[in-house]
Amino acid sequence: MKHIVIVGNGVSGITAARHIRKNSDFDITVISAETDHFWSRTALMYIYMGHMKFENTKPYEDWFWKKNRINLINDYVEQIDPEAKNIKLTRKGVMDYDALILATGAKPNKFGWPGQDLEGVSGMVSYQDLQYIEKHSKGISRAVIVGGGLIGVEMAEMFHSRKIDVTFLVREKQFWNNVLPQQEASLISRHILENHIDLRLGEELKEILADDKGHVKRIITGSGEEIACQFVGLTAGVHPNINLAKASGIETDRGILVNEYLETNQPDIYAIGDCAQRKDPLPSRRPIEQVWYTGRMMGETVAQTITGNRSDYKPGHWFNSAKFFDIEYQTYGWVWNQLKENEEEFYWEHKSGKKCMHFIFDKSSKKFLGVNTFGIRLRHESFDKWLNEERDIYHVLENLREANFDPEFFDRHEQEISDTFNHQFPQKPITLKGKKSLLESIFG
Repeated sequence: MKHIVIVGNGVSGITAARHIRKNSDFDITVISAETDHFWSRTALMYIYMGHMKFENTKPYEDWFWKKNRINLINDYVEQIDPEAKNIKLTRKGVMDYDALILATGAKPNKFGWPGQDLEGVSGMVSYQDLQYIEKHSKGISRAVIVGGGLIGVEMAEMFHSRKIDVTFLVREKQFWNNVLPQQEASLISRHILENHIDLRLGEELKEILADDKGHVKRIITGSGEEIACQFVGLTAGVHPNINLAKASGIETDRGILVNEYLETNQPDIYAIGDCAQRKDPLPSRRPIEQVWYTGRMMGETVAQTITGNRSDYKPGHWFNSAKFFDIEYQTYGWVWNQLKENEEEFYWEHKSGKKCMHFIFDKSSKKFLGVNTFGIRLRHESFDKWLNEERDIYHVLENLREANFDPEFFDRHEQEISDTFNHQFPQKPITLKGKKSLLESIFG
């Protein structure tokens, strides 16, 4: 009987385990030094905010694993021997494998800031990070967060929920402006400020200073300002966790290098999820993609290969979602932070300043390329279909009602979006298709 060993119990590793079990009778072992069971990493903030308990974040009951003959081990993998096809665990000793899947995730970035390892300094990736934040934020009056990404804004909301003052240092001129176009970055920057976060744009961390007990007492910014605080959150991105692979002769760059089948340079060793880096990324895709859905799809793909149906990883069109306090964000296709030479844009923003849609299309052919939406829910199926069919911007906007996924009694804005487009692009006006919502029918 083949023995499949998976290192890491995040979404990619567990998806691989589930699909290997679905397609085979192989022995499966999942090893994690973090937690006994798979849990939803996106729920970290909600545990801290009291909306959920840790037990509620486990998608599967504890009995699920034994019933499905997936052996879970809470241990640390110290080394891999690719020639002998075994691994060495801290407590369990040597374990043989027939196929090894590395799903070791990512670690918070640190950039050599003086004081970055003091007590009261942490990133937010693992359950241990959450426990550390819980312990070191009790009774504090101010936290400083360094780095303007999705984890940073989650941490800001966490502290804000406990009435802890937050200073948020963001290097860019607007929040997440290295990803978002200027319009959306400005909208979210305003929203963060409206939620009483001390957002410092164009500002960096220079140094973290300690008290006489080695605990954070203040930081110094790049501009020389000193800010008193009792906690510092480092949220300036993450990087693939490659230490184990690198020490074991597995080829690495920024991540663990894999081909289109998610195979490493060592026989029967695969890498998936946040730790993996494609040697030959697909057109318009990044070599490292650290989002939930790509991790899940990699797990499904590698399971097919290991159970006899060798499959290449085809993630399809890019999409992602997040939340900035109470504003939901979705993106489909590609909306870069700056327009490319062949691209044209249509941007609509609601008068409230809380909702917007940003459409990108080809300047010549008018082919739809991507959309960002804030405060309006969209159907993934609609936009995936239109991208696959290479529809033009006119078709997308004419059928926008079809794509709206907001509940029935939410305000709808398709008519206003259509009118705004026709005003900006009068050469080929569009006419909305589909049924009006109930509110549109009543109030026009």
